[in-house]
Amino acid sequence: MPLFKLFLLTLLTPLLLMANDDRPPVKYNYMAKKEVQRFVNMMVSKHHFKRSYMVSVMNHAKLDRDTFARYTGKFKKNTTVGSWERFKLHVVNPETFRQAKTFKRKHYSTLKKAERSYGVDMDYIVGFLGVESRFGTYTGDYSVLDALATLAFHKNRMQKFFKSEFKHLFLFAREKGYDITKIQGSFAGAMGCVQQVPSVARRFNRDFDGDGASVWDIEDCIGSISSFMHKNRWKKGLPAVIPASYKGGKRFTRLSTSHKRMISMKTIRKAGVTPKSTFPGNKAYLVKTRNRTHDDVWLGTSNFRVLTRYNNSANYGVAIDLIAKSLE
Repeated sequence: MPLFKLFLLTLLTPLLLMANDDRPPVKYNYMAKKEVQRFVNMMVSKHHFKRSYMVSVMNHAKLDRDTFARYTGKFKKNTTVGSWERFKLHVVNPETFRQAKTFKRKHYSTLKKAERSYGVDMDYIVGFLGVESRFGTYTGDYSVLDALATLAFHKNRMQKFFKSEFKHLFLFAREKGYDITKIQGSFAGAMGCVQQVPSVARRFNRDFDGDGASVWDIEDCIGSISSFMHKNRWKKGLPAVIPASYKGGKRFTRLSTSHKRMISMKTIRKAGVTPKSTFPGNKAYLVKTRNRTHDDVWLGTSNFRVLTRYNNSANYGVAIDLIAKSLE
């Protein structure tokens, strides 16, 4: 699976990591399912887990009804990918900007180290951490075992992906010496201060402070996200997105918008879109964020695509950029 697809599941911001109180997990007999029996057999034969351990873990796993509802259409739109109004309410606001400044001061030496090591901009590292986990202060309170067991063995729109992640959860727990029944994260099984699903945690978590890699350690998270930015060809000093104005009312409909496809600035300007500051290039990602009363239009650089490779959402990319620019 390409790297950016592995990161599509890390679309979990503080506004989405809500407590699992309204419909708590319930007991479920996973071992009665032939699909689970085949999974256990595979983990024993291919990955050399003890059968007694696998059975014990599966007997411990519960059905997480809240997680299941999010992936079977029972939750309204934007409960797993935040609308722009929700981002503004919970993430892109003065309190977040204040916390970002505090975080930058507190972790400046580590951020500077990451900036030098990976050739990235520290303000965008801070932006990632702000959106993903409110600067490491909230990393999710769902049982990752329950969440991934539910999504791996109950039909949903991403079941194949989650079954693979369930396998990686066992491998991750064994490699780290963790009690798999006590690992907590998001409703989709993402863990730590940059919200990595198990396969991503196994591949890209970095030991950035010399005491062993941990997805919950803030210094390691700084190293991890910086490594991701570097691997995806982040260009230091290049803004991710530039705000633009447009003609023709409060909703922008003259061109299709996308954070995956660049179009020429000539075409953009012909459609009545004008950058509010100098745009550094001849092509841009034309994106919009939808407010209740109007659209905002933005022009993204190649760095904007790096942000959206971690989370397949234009709202997410704009939110990180705004946090980063609040630190200038």
